[in-house]
Amino acid sequence: MLLQGKRVTVVGLGASGLASLRLLVQQGAKVTVNDAGSRETLGDKASAAEALGATLDLGCHDPERLADNDLIVVSPGVPALSALDEAEARGVKVVSEIELASWFIRSTVIGITGTNGKSTVTTLLGEMCKATGKPTFVGGNLGTPLVDVVGSAAAEVGGYVVVELSSFQLERIETFRAQVGVLLNVTDDHLDRYPNFAAYAAAKGRLFATQTRADFAVAPDGDALSTGMARVSPASLQLFGGKQGVVRRDGPDLVDGASGLRIAVDQIGIKGDHNIDNAAAAALAARLAGVSSAQIEQVLRSFQGLGHRMQSAGAIGPVAFYDDSKATNVGAAVAAVLGLGRQDVHVVLIAGGKDKGGSYAPLREIMQQHGRALITIGEAAELIEREFQETGLPVERASSMADAVRLAHRAAQPTDAVLLAPACASFDMFRSYAHRGDVFCAEVATLRDEVGP
Repeated sequence: MLLQGKRVTVVGLGASGLASLRLLVQQGAKVTVNDAGSRETLGDKASAAEALGATLDLGCHDPERLADNDLIVVSPGVPALSALDEAEARGVKVVSEIELASWFIRSTVIGITGTNGKSTVTTLLGEMCKATGKPTFVGGNLGTPLVDVVGSAAAEVGGYVVVELSSFQLERIETFRAQVGVLLNVTDDHLDRYPNFAAYAAAKGRLFATQTRADFAVAPDGDALSTGMARVSPASLQLFGGKQGVVRRDGPDLVDGASGLRIAVDQIGIKGDHNIDNAAAAALAARLAGVSSAQIEQVLRSFQGLGHRMQSAGAIGPVAFYDDSKATNVGAAVAAVLGLGRQDVHVVLIAGGKDKGGSYAPLREIMQQHGRALITIGEAAELIEREFQETGLPVERASSMADAVRLAHRAAQPTDAVLLAPACASFDMFRSYAHRGDVFCAEVATLRDEVGP
C-alpha cells in the first residue's frame, strides 16, 4: 500500500504504536495517534509522538474520527473495540503492526506462535540464524516491534526475520507471510480477551492462513489440535517431537532424521523435558530455513535459555528456589511443576496474579501429585484457592512477594523446591513478569541473608 499522503491513525501508544508511527511518518503518511489514555498518563510517549509529527487524539476511541482514515494500524495491546469494527465496516483498512511491517520485508520470515515456549524457541532460532553470518532480526512479541526491522539488512533478500507472534498480533493480518511458520502448542490462555478457547485458537491459526505451497508449516507430532490447525495451510506440514516427528527424541538423543543431526539430550543447554520439544521445534525450523546441522548443533549446546524461565534463584539450606515468572498461564505452570516432579522433588508453589480467564484444574491435578503446599498472591488468589479446596494441600495467602517467599520457605521440607510459577499475568502487582521474577529473586536473597545459607 502506498502510504505517501494517506490519512493513518495508529491506535495504542505503546512501544509498537510508537514504532509504527515512526515508519508511517518516514513513508510520508499523515498520522494521528489514538489512545484511551490522557496526556498526563501517557507522559513522554505523547510528547514523543508529537515530536515525530503526529496529531494526538486521546481519551477515547471516537468511531467517527477513526472512520475518517485511509488506514488504521492497531497495536497488539489494544482490546477489541466496536469503533474499529465500525470503521472496518465503512471501508477503512484495519491492520496490525506486523502486517504493516510485512509490506517492507523481503527476507526469509520465520514466525513462531503458541501458548507456551514462544520466547525460548524464538531466541534459540534467532541464535541459529545468526550462526550463519547472515543479517538477522529477532523480535516481535519478544520485545522489539517488527516494524523496527524495516530498512535494515535483515529485512532485505538474504536476511532472516525471526518473529515471536502473539494471538493479538495475528488477529489482523492479511498478507503477512512466514515462509516457516511454527505452532508450538495451544492451551487455555487470554480468555479475558477472547469469548472462548476456539476464538483464541483461531487467532493463533491465522499464522498458517497466509502461507503458500512453497512454505513450511511446523507443528508438534501427536498434538491433534495443533496439527489440525497447521493442515489448513497449503504449505508442507513438518512435525517435531513425538514418535513420528522429523526432529524427535530417540532414546538419550535428539535426532533429525532428514539431516543426520544427533545430539545427546544432556548436552543441550536448555534443561527440562518441555525444552526438548522446544529444541526440536527450533532445530527443525532452522533447518527448513537453510541453517546447517553443524550450526544448529553448536547453538543447541551453547544456548542456556532466557531469564525467568525455570531459572535457579539459589538455595536456603536444603531447599532450592526456582524463578519461572514467565509461566503466565496454567499450562506453563503445570509444565514447571511436572519438570521438578519428574526429578522426585516436592514443590511449594507460589501462584497468582491477574487472572486470565482459564481453569486452574490442571494445576490442581499436577500439584496433587507433586505438591507440598500452595502459596497464593495477587488478584487471582481466591480463585486459585477455591480450586484447591478439596486437595488436602496446605494453602496460605501472602500479602506480598516478601511474605510469599517466607511462607513458602516455612512450608518446605528438606530437598523440596520453592517454585514461582504464577499461572497468571503480573500486572496487578508488578510492571511485568520480569519485574515479578526480579522481586522474587531479591526476596530469596534477603531471606538467605537473614537465616543463613
